[in-house]
Amino acid sequence: MSAAAVGLSARIVVAREHFAVDVEVRVASGETVAVMGPSGAGKSTLLQALAGFVPLDEGEIAVEGQVVDRVAAPRVRTEPMQRGIVLLGQNPRLFPHLSVRENVAFGPRAAGVPVTDARRGADDWIARVGLPGAGDRRPHELSGGEAQRVAVARALAAAPRVVLLDEPLVALDPETAGDIRRMLRDQLDGVTTVAVTHDAADAVALADRLIVLEAGRVTQEGAVREVLAAPASGFVASIAGVNRIEGVSAGGGWRKGELVLSSTESASRALAAHDGVPLTAIFRPQDVQIIRSGEWGPGDGWRARIIRLEPTLAGIRVHTDLCQIDVALADTAGLVAGEVVRLRIDPAGVRFVSPSQR
Repeated sequence: MSAAAVGLSARIVVAREHFAVDVEVRVASGETVAVMGPSGAGKSTLLQALAGFVPLDEGEIAVEGQVVDRVAAPRVRTEPMQRGIVLLGQNPRLFPHLSVRENVAFGPRAAGVPVTDARRGADDWIARVGLPGAGDRRPHELSGGEAQRVAVARALAAAPRVVLLDEPLVALDPETAGDIRRMLRDQLDGVTTVAVTHDAADAVALADRLIVLEAGRVTQEGAVREVLAAPASGFVASIAGVNRIEGVSAGGGWRKGELVLSSTESASRALAAHDGVPLTAIFRPQDVQIIRSGEWGPGDGWRARIIRLEPTLAGIRVHTDLCQIDVALADTAGLVAGEVVRLRIDPAGVRFVSPSQR
């Protein structure tokens, strides 16, 4: 990627109480990159540092090739308002004493745009985010979703070089979040964006690439669907909605201790020449069948102990010491925590992923 094609390039090092956030980020001009990770992994710290609200302990931040923050000599420290970076969070933080129009016009007016032009541009942005005619309303008259739309309009009206999103949809109901997600996808097209989210739907809908952050370090990155299809950690497996168990290749299949899995015939042939190679088995919870005690025969399935039963919209998720299983409510009668069962899965439902594929 040439320097001219890089919208954001950064090495962020910020010491925290239990670990240091140490992340390299490189975003092409006009690209959207999603960042996901467990609570406390350092995602918000990353955005705050990029925006200039948290000082770097080490590292450098460059926007479209221009260094805006550098710890090493020659020291550079650009104030947040001068970076061309805007941060949009869960709270719209609209100015309560200003109308919607004046909220959106604030950035351009602060940059020296004449009042009439700034207000005209604000009305255009208000319409673009789906609120035509709302310019005279006050923030207290807006719903949560409308306020978030205005916040997006205010951010983009300032013509930022980089937009940072810190879970802006998390406080919205699912229907409103879906509407705002579609609006964001349209309005952020061509804008260099880093979007922190906890929802895989946001990452798939908004982003070109996904960075996974765990305990302050990048543990996986790549095209969104490719990362979710080959999770390198339990966290990624959980957001992708799949089971992930590490083992080794063995006899054309996969083994972890006494647990043995096979895959399709073609996959097994491909694996046969690589016994003992680290290999991760990936399969969906709904593809696993529970065999109750008294119903299994010798060598039938894998032995597992139920840890807990969790109600879901579709039925029950059964958590065992091996994996998770989704079953219909009618099929869980009599299942209890602590019960020993056996599990079975069709080989067609198993994928094997080697470390080189992640």
